[in-house]
Amino acid sequence: MTESISERDKKATWHPFTHQKEAAHPIHIIKGDGVYLIDEKGNKYIDAFSSWWVNLHGHANPYIAEKIYEQAKTLEQVAFSDFTHSQAVILAERLLKHLPSNQSKIFYSDNGSTSVEVALKMAIQYHHNIGKPKRKIIAFENGYHGDTFGSMSVAERNVFNTPFSPFLFEVILIPVPVRGKEQNTFIKLEQALKDDAACAFIFEPLVQGAGGMVMYEAEYLEKMLQLCKAHECITIADEVMTGFGRTGKFWATNYINTKPDIICMSKGITGGFMPLGATSCAEFIYNAFLSDDKTKTFYHGHSYTANPIACAAANASLDLLEKQEIHDQVQSISAFFERMKNKYENHSAIADSRNKGAILALELKSPEGTFYLNQLGKKVSAFFLQRGIIVRPLGNILYFIPPYCINQLQLEQLEQCTDELLLNMDKL
Repeated sequence: MTESISERDKKATWHPFTHQKEAAHPIHIIKGDGVYLIDEKGNKYIDAFSSWWVNLHGHANPYIAEKIYEQAKTLEQVAFSDFTHSQAVILAERLLKHLPSNQSKIFYSDNGSTSVEVALKMAIQYHHNIGKPKRKIIAFENGYHGDTFGSMSVAERNVFNTPFSPFLFEVILIPVPVRGKEQNTFIKLEQALKDDAACAFIFEPLVQGAGGMVMYEAEYLEKMLQLCKAHECITIADEVMTGFGRTGKFWATNYINTKPDIICMSKGITGGFMPLGATSCAEFIYNAFLSDDKTKTFYHGHSYTANPIACAAANASLDLLEKQEIHDQVQSISAFFERMKNKYENHSAIADSRNKGAILALELKSPEGTFYLNQLGKKVSAFFLQRGIIVRPLGNILYFIPPYCINQLQLEQLEQCTDELLLNMDKL
């Protein structure tokens, strides 16, 4: 008897963020169509988490697919050291037009984690190059910036990185300025900055993703960045998840006036089609690497840096993002989620409800306590899957972050399923 793809998968592959011993056979997805993923039996599922937050315009978007096809027939790869190509240059120019005016250069990499590695190395080497090396890096508690060693180092020490803790460099972790704890954040930041030895402050602007969709207000981030700039501490915005419209504006940092010195991008940059990372920086940072001294060169790169096909996908995604109808759709999702947040905020089964733009998070009450290893997440995921919706809760944090093409009827399906879940919490 012929084995299924799911059965063959179990023998040959190792899946990310998956407890292998208890893992069920994965669902064999054969097709994507807009907001839906379709399995081998023809079952359709609403992708309510955008396949790990990357998909913006829907699966198998024909416009992006066509642009990828056109580029693949022309140029698939060229080393981006001594050579260039039009897709990379056009993309960099377009990103800079959308980015804050203080950003001047784009450095390409492969994914969100590597975009953060680039940012950290830029900040550290900047201070080295100007002859004023600084050793301290400041980051938020509860943060997550990826799974390479630098990005793990600037994150919370938790289940994601415990085995590697002895190998990670030390950082100063400060509280997130959530409601009621803002003053403590400022006190801790001032302490971290007081001897002017802080190299950089890295943060997820307004929404911490993998940390449980924790949200905080723009006014407090504004004050924090002002304080960092007064101490010549480089500020790094990790917009990997929040960028490209997720929070209701093109960048989450568009909600503040004081702009970061470095910005990290990935996930939605290609609309979910291809791996690509990018790190932008202010002119003063780039200028510190311009020297007759070759040791001040930024010796960092990736084999697939600025891959032409990935850049073509990103340019196609930007074509769509720049249309007014996409902006209107994001605002429509945001309004729907705000209504859902208000509806659930006093529900007996919910500890907290919060939303920012096209992101909604519901913190479910659970006797296991909060977060990632909480088994409630698996039960909630199975509940939604049985009803044709894919979610991936962060422990007891149920969240929705759908593709922008989701329509009103599909949003109502998310709400109806949530209502049904809350009515049956005691049966899970």
